[in-house]
Amino acid sequence: MNATTFAPQEVLKQLEWRYATKEFDSSKKIPEDVWQVLEQSLVLSPSSFGLQPWKFFVIRNPEIRQQLVEHSWGQKQVVDASHLVVLAIKEDVDKKDVDTYLQRMSEVRNVSLDKLEGLANMVKGYLNQPSEVFDKDAWSAKQVYIALGFFMFTAAMLKVDTCAMEGIEPAKYDEVLGLKDKGYSTAVACTAGYRSANDKYANMPKVRFKTEDVVEYID
Repeated sequence: MNATTFAPQEVLKQLEWRYATKEFDSSKKIPEDVWQVLEQSLVLSPSSFGLQPWKFFVIRNPEIRQQLVEHSWGQKQVVDASHLVVLAIKEDVDKKDVDTYLQRMSEVRNVSLDKLEGLANMVKGYLNQPSEVFDKDAWSAKQVYIALGFFMFTAAMLKVDTCAMEGIEPAKYDEVLGLKDKGYSTAVACTAGYRSANDKYANMPKVRFKTEDVVEYID
């Protein structure tokens, strides 16, 4: 049985449709039911070991968003988009975070913690590698980027525009949002909303290398 919900060409059409939106229509807001799906795309994103070393901060306060423009290379998407999401890593993930996750797994799957001891020891051992060979924060950032991809793909399928923003000052974001006090640090931001009719980039052809130059089959 074919479980595909979307026709293959429909998916490709939406991937062609999406682009890094430079100018949002500030008058258009994402409907709440659509936003809830986008929010869940973050929650349901996969991560290594399922550990979810992240938190997603949705900045709704317009004054705070205005402050962040200065720390975003002056990019107006931060204030004009319907939503601004700051994707942050949990700093210095450790065994307590593993215990918290396994407690949640025990609740959701109705399995005793004793039966999860082997998994717990494996994950804790992985995280306990020497810092010179394993950068935990860099590892956590990789997980956050998986969530970013899920969010942007889901948005494209819902015909919501996005712009991933690495052109920001993460330390300043942390300062404005008080993230350090919460044990998190900014990895990347993403704006979401609806493109302005004046955005000249909306109809520009995508510049991508040829498929055969970036995809190689090894039989």
